[in-house]
Amino acid sequence: MALCSCVAAVLLLLLVVAQRSLAQQQPEDGGGCNGILVTYTLQGRDKIRPFVPSDDRDSQPYAFRANAAVRNSGTHPLRSWALLLTFAHGEILVSVDGAVLTSGADLPYNTSTANGTATSLTGYPQTDLLTPIATAGDLSKIQATVGIVGTVFAGPEPFEPLPSAVSLADPSYACPPATNSSKSLTTCCVLTPAPAGTNATDDEQARRRVVAGDLVITYDVMQAYESTYLALVTLDNGAPLARLDGWQLSWEWQRREFIRSMRGAYPLEVGAGGCIYGPQGHFYQGVDFSKVLNCERTPVVLDLPPSRANDPDLGQIPHCCRNGTILPRSMMDPAQSRSAFQMEVYKMPPDLNRSTLHPPASFKVRGSSPLNPDYACGQPVPVTPSEYPDPSGLASTTLAVASWQAVCNITTPPKKPPSCCVSFSAFYNESVVPCRTCACGCPQQTALSAASCSTTAPAMLLPPYALLMPSERRGKEAVSWADQKGLGDVPDPMPCADSCGVSINWHVATDFDGGWSARMTLFNWGHDDVQDWFAAVVMDDQAYAGFQQAYSFNATALGNSTIFVKGREGFDFLLRETNISGVDYPVPGKLQSVLSFTKKTPSIDVVKGDGFPAKVFFNGDECAMPLRIPSHGTRTTIVPLLLFCFAASALLFLL
Repeated sequence: MALCSCVAAVLLLLLVVAQRSLAQQQPEDGGGCNGILVTYTLQGRDKIRPFVPSDDRDSQPYAFRANAAVRNSGTHPLRSWALLLTFAHGEILVSVDGAVLTSGADLPYNTSTANGTATSLTGYPQTDLLTPIATAGDLSKIQATVGIVGTVFAGPEPFEPLPSAVSLADPSYACPPATNSSKSLTTCCVLTPAPAGTNATDDEQARRRVVAGDLVITYDVMQAYESTYLALVTLDNGAPLARLDGWQLSWEWQRREFIRSMRGAYPLEVGAGGCIYGPQGHFYQGVDFSKVLNCERTPVVLDLPPSRANDPDLGQIPHCCRNGTILPRSMMDPAQSRSAFQMEVYKMPPDLNRSTLHPPASFKVRGSSPLNPDYACGQPVPVTPSEYPDPSGLASTTLAVASWQAVCNITTPPKKPPSCCVSFSAFYNESVVPCRTCACGCPQQTALSAASCSTTAPAMLLPPYALLMPSERRGKEAVSWADQKGLGDVPDPMPCADSCGVSINWHVATDFDGGWSARMTLFNWGHDDVQDWFAAVVMDDQAYAGFQQAYSFNATALGNSTIFVKGREGFDFLLRETNISGVDYPVPGKLQSVLSFTKKTPSIDVVKGDGFPAKVFFNGDECAMPLRIPSHGTRTTIVPLLLFCFAASALLFLL
């Protein structure tokens, strides 16, 4: 009898243990949420140094710990999830585990820089959350947890610094205001009805590919092994006008990976010290680290020069080796709008199997030229594996093992001055309307030079030949020209120069019954040559409709009243400023072409302004425009004078 009682007790104990184990495996019901359950829980905070006086409690720093969780309790997979947290107390995020900052910003990250907007965290390495139905409620596949450690300046207990809002970044979900209970915020995000006519299946949504963006970075794993994989990184320029010169690409390894070898690109810094003295050197005892290229957590990679394109060790990768130049697709050569390189990546435990693959995070890209735009990159998201032609030439397709894409968009920093400017001239007026004062920024003024030039005085009219003179010489010519032509009083102090590296003169050359023509001249005042340049000219609708052709340049009507211009062979290289014999001042590199137009619209009035562009872009940068057009009160023909000046300058270049 006693034995039976003992057996019954043991069985009861095993049943209780099994029930508890099952209860731990099953997720809580989330308060009845049948969508995406989002929670943020403050784990605690501890007072840290420096200690401040008791009467200044709001300046006392505290270390806080918090957990955020995203759980899929619905019927649709949540792919590439991102969490929005609106921090309201100036929290500084020091470490984030289970996610990365969507913006790619570095840690520590001061959330007050968001100016009251939400801080976005993208899931990493668990990017997708499957449904409870497809996983039998497996919590590891339907929920992701983010651990957050940071610093907050706040008063003493019982103050609880919680975000003011939590939600998902996915616009297809609606998240009601979060409820606050016991140091925790909770909200249940519900999938909004799809627009009429949208019936994509989950399979189709999974096989997605991100293509929209000014620059798209694709990270393809081409071959996968237990401890290494071969990655192909591709940069595609999707912006209609922007270009990159001398690109530098960086990212952040999240799982202690390192680069053993590369083709098509090379690290800015080569060295394996970080591996030899780190866990990588301890684990890979048999690896020759003298041949390892880079062990930095945030490597910086550069393109190779054209001379290495066929190098058997470093080159032989399609779309590599152009000194980091990526042109826009509007240049009509898609091959020039892509750059690519290949690298062998070593993994670290616990990722030592063929199927465990994670891309790096926080991509950043920038160009070497001041004309290049700034980019902000999102985090990589999984996409349909890329397809490539079979390398053996067979009529088949090779698929990547896995693919991710990060989208980078151009950001224009506030108050960033342009790098180019435009001047106007016309056959009916002797004077040139120059680039406006401080068009590309004003010179730095000191107490001793505060009155050297005026940043507000309008730019003075110029004689045509002064366009070939540097700014310090141009000012003297403007004073002399004003005196000769009776153009009024000379301002004191004189207006400051335009400070632009590239200037463009648009000259209305002719106007007759059936049409008209303009001459476009580029001047490079910088210290670097500009290869494969391009420009976009936005005209009045009436003028644009009559565009015919350019002569020394290639010009194409793109639509939206925009004419895309680039140099023909022999005119695609804009030389830098240089000194030449016979002239006591430096002269700019110069290219010139005539553009012809017909008068399709009878009401067009070229002389009154319809022949001048509204906007001009050079290498993707919008140029500063003049504040007026040449006066048409006096129709003094100076075509011979202009032609003589430009012909003389051309001869000077040949000396």
